[in-house]
Amino acid sequence: MAWHVVIVGGGFGGFYAARRLERVRPHQSARVTLVTDVNYLLYTPLLPGAAAGTLEPRHVVIPLREELSRTEVMLGRLTAADASRSTIRVASADGRDEEVAYDQLVLALGSVPRAAPVPGLSEHALGFRTLPEAVALRNRAVLNLEIAESLEDPHTRRPYLTFVFVGAGYAGVEGIAELQDYIADVIHRYPRSRLDGTRWILVELEERIMPEISPSLAEFGARELRARGIEVRTGTGLESIDSERAVLSDGESIPTRTLCWTAGVRPPPLTRELGLPVDHGGRFVVDATMAVDGHPGIWAIGDCAAVPDPAKGGKAPSPPTAQHAVRQGRLVADNVAASIGHGRVRKFRYRTKGVFVDMGRHKAVAQVMGIKLRGFPAWWTARTYHLAMMPGTVRRIRLVADWTVGLFFGRASAELGQLGHPEPLSGSDPAGPPSQH
Repeated sequence: MAWHVVIVGGGFGGFYAARRLERVRPHQSARVTLVTDVNYLLYTPLLPGAAAGTLEPRHVVIPLREELSRTEVMLGRLTAADASRSTIRVASADGRDEEVAYDQLVLALGSVPRAAPVPGLSEHALGFRTLPEAVALRNRAVLNLEIAESLEDPHTRRPYLTFVFVGAGYAGVEGIAELQDYIADVIHRYPRSRLDGTRWILVELEERIMPEISPSLAEFGARELRARGIEVRTGTGLESIDSERAVLSDGESIPTRTLCWTAGVRPPPLTRELGLPVDHGGRFVVDATMAVDGHPGIWAIGDCAAVPDPAKGGKAPSPPTAQHAVRQGRLVADNVAASIGHGRVRKFRYRTKGVFVDMGRHKAVAQVMGIKLRGFPAWWTARTYHLAMMPGTVRRIRLVADWTVGLFFGRASAELGQLGHPEPLSGSDPAGPPSQH
């Protein structure tokens, strides 16, 4: 009998599940299909480097077909599931609605930004979870410099030189640090903007930044940010935003043309629509083996699943980090193989080995195996870890090349907001106003 294993989601969990299944299953006993909406895995810890021009964007993604030689990659989006018939429905990339039957199903749907009911947020804020969003943020920053440089009045220039990040987790801290580092590297080409200077504000609703790491490391990170001129506003939220200003919960109105929203993630709404058990946060309810409660043959991993965290005695879900998703993907592959007769089912026992927060300028904070590192040693350790984790020798060489070039040469200041969005062949106006894509 040829078993059909379907994995939905091409993030860390889904990719490493497919990769592991290629190695642990006999070639003839099962076929594996990976359903994903994009044909690459984004190595998210390196996303700030792509946004800041330190890394070439193509070098922070892993093309799935290059690494998965015996997995069928199906480009599409999950729309429905019928556990009673062991089928799912997929909207393919060309618009077809396909039904896919499975014997074993692994759900690795990832997460989406945790949006808040803030007036103007969806219309005027930028995200920072995908490669297009990271590139758009960099383009917006460069375009702001260009516009500011064209304005005579310093008061009118100020909103274009003010950058606000809301959310001080990993993404917010690394994002604002790397982008500020980038702007500092190119602003000498903009005399008026350099004279006025830029303003950077990091807003966090909780009482401290980076609740994922120890308080002492978080405090060191906050001091480092403040020493670089970044205003860290803890215990503060965003009340509203429009095209010209952001209003904070303390009543301050900040003139700005750039606000980046990095205030957490949540499971995609689809988790509540598939007829499977979910917890109060919308994550699939699974046991320690990552099997979905009451549904044999269905598994869930990563940000969309409430996998019991061994570090907390199984009483809370594992944190939504890449290192947990990687280990869950590998283990769920072993458990799927065991379910079809190869090996034994095991429980998820991984505990966090370390955390890294890259803060640009050759500085970082890290905690590895209980050892706390700060400054350059932490930065070097973080780079070494990500280099080791990046799949593929060629991609590792490209990362080393990018980092090496960055040590000796400045970064480009070209605004490429139209990249991937060309004007139509007719009706374009080359003299029209610049776009803020």
